[in-house]
Amino acid sequence: MSSAVVVDGVSKRFRLYRERNQSLKAALMRGKRATFDEFWALRDVSFEIPEGTTFGLIGENGSGKSTLLKCVAKILQPDHGQVTTHGRLAALLELGSGFHPELSGRENVFLNGSILGLSRKDLERKFDEIVDFSGIEAFIDQPVKNYSSGMYVRLGFAIAINVDPDILLVDEVLAVGDSAFQQKCMEKFAAFRASGKTVVVVSHAMGTMRSMCDAAAWLDHGHLVESGPVGRTVDDYVDKTSVSRVESVATTSGAVETVERVGTGEAVITRVEILGREGTPQSAFRAMEPFTVRVHYDARERIPNPVFGLAIDVLDGYRLWGFHSRDGEFVADHIDGTGSIDMVVPALMLQPGTFDITASIVDSTTTHQFDFVRNIARFDVIDAGTPRESGGVVFLGGRWQNLVTQR
Repeated sequence: MSSAVVVDGVSKRFRLYRERNQSLKAALMRGKRATFDEFWALRDVSFEIPEGTTFGLIGENGSGKSTLLKCVAKILQPDHGQVTTHGRLAALLELGSGFHPELSGRENVFLNGSILGLSRKDLERKFDEIVDFSGIEAFIDQPVKNYSSGMYVRLGFAIAINVDPDILLVDEVLAVGDSAFQQKCMEKFAAFRASGKTVVVVSHAMGTMRSMCDAAAWLDHGHLVESGPVGRTVDDYVDKTSVSRVESVATTSGAVETVERVGTGEAVITRVEILGREGTPQSAFRAMEPFTVRVHYDARERIPNPVFGLAIDVLDGYRLWGFHSRDGEFVADHIDGTGSIDMVVPALMLQPGTFDITASIVDSTTTHQFDFVRNIARFDVIDAGTPRESGGVVFLGGRWQNLVTQR
């Protein structure tokens, strides 16, 4: 597979001024040059992005993600190294970048589209599609200075996506859109990938990155820490940027194993059991059997409105499913001391295979981790002796019927 983007030894520095002459007169009066420190936003970063993939850039604030994206977009020129891109490129790096605040949305479609390389004829042909995707038809003739930040990003994204680029660069702006708009973007990304396009996205939403991207690069203070499959890279990033502890937990079989976990530790998961139809521990299931995961915990202090989370991964690390109790509308008033909570699945809709369970306890906002334990339990789905469905991981219980031949 050929590469859409090649980042080769890229370094970028900026000047951080301590004292700066604001004019030639000030420089002559002070009789000295401005003083500054050098700040290296990127240091010798190298990786490749294959064509037709969605690639994520992750890292803490100030790690160099946006600077790197601007180097890819040719907005910034690296001090060392080079970035090579293959194909037409469109970038959505800032809210309403290229918009004139006094012009209407309609006028800015033509202005911004021309900046991105579309002719007026192309824009006239695509105009209705752009406006429909943005969802702001009622405001298209209003000055964009009156738009909300969400309207800005929807219109900007609608223009960029309809340039029909080979490579689309997106910097965090999708966080502004509502859930319906984000779903439209996900569908557009999927259509992009299906047509062989490349998407490069920066985001702090690790769940979105995991589900949307094929691969990712992790930056830390301008240095490339890791680049590879998104599941592994996101897991490593989350682990390394959280408080890590090594403790012993009891597995489904009752054996005690040492696991690595992350979190602040006010509440911890002591054990995870997988229960079968009779409410007894079970490690092997058939498709469509009932399935219960029981999470045992120890709250070492009173935790108000705790949220419990579970996820199922296949053995190669692909996140198959995730569910937390806040989405399940089951949030306790508080926990204090030891206890357990059950997550019940009426019918396990999985094909035969081996699966790992990850468990967590977070606060009511789901942003603070008390405890997170990856692969704390494992179970198998075995062949039930009935006809297997032909591929994939999920079992839908499909049935062929009603063949009709027309002459």
